[in-house]
Amino acid sequence: MSSSFDQMRANVGKLLRGIDRYNPENLPTLERYVETQAKENAYDLEANLAVLKLYQFNPAYFQVTVTSQILLKALTNLPHTDFTLCKCMIDQIHQQEERPIRQILYLGNLLETCHFQSFWTSLEENRELIDGITGFEDSVRKFICHVVGITYQTIEHRLLAEMLGDPLDTQVKVWMNKYGWTEDEEGQIFIFNQEESVKPKNIVEKIDFESVSSIMATSQ
Repeated sequence: MSSSFDQMRANVGKLLRGIDRYNPENLPTLERYVETQAKENAYDLEANLAVLKLYQFNPAYFQVTVTSQILLKALTNLPHTDFTLCKCMIDQIHQQEERPIRQILYLGNLLETCHFQSFWTSLEENRELIDGITGFEDSVRKFICHVVGITYQTIEHRLLAEMLGDPLDTQVKVWMNKYGWTEDEEGQIFIFNQEESVKPKNIVEKIDFESVSSIMATSQ
């Protein structure tokens, strides 16, 4: 992360700590900050939520492009709930009538429901949505690998490639190496042995003599 971005982050942080957090005159600064996050593959949820809150208070200042960038950046932080938080702060009219926002919400729903192949198909049809969002696809692939890692013990190479949106099969080994996954000769990728993560727990119940004697007495 560049020093210029660090300086911007520090300045925005000071702005958000005071009453100026709700001053619409600060929107241009905050909106530039959102654009910088997109370009430099950085992320600041608090600042982005502040922008959406200002749009709620001042509907005339609403910017479709900035809101779209905020939603896309929130998607890069799955499986955290940032996307849901941001979505709840956007007026239903904008969600339904602004095409970029509507399409991003659809993409988010596909990711959250793990329809990964459909996500990549839809993204390919709307590539302009992620223009200027540096690292978006790799962030999504990181989330998909997270889901695969907690769901599968083994997975077919072909299926993993489809889930990663990798029809040319150039990225699969990169992600396999990143997570330490191995592949056998039949194209089965070993993810994780869930049984090895199960740790037995011994449950010891202690009953003192007084308790037993009282039970025996009442049973006579």
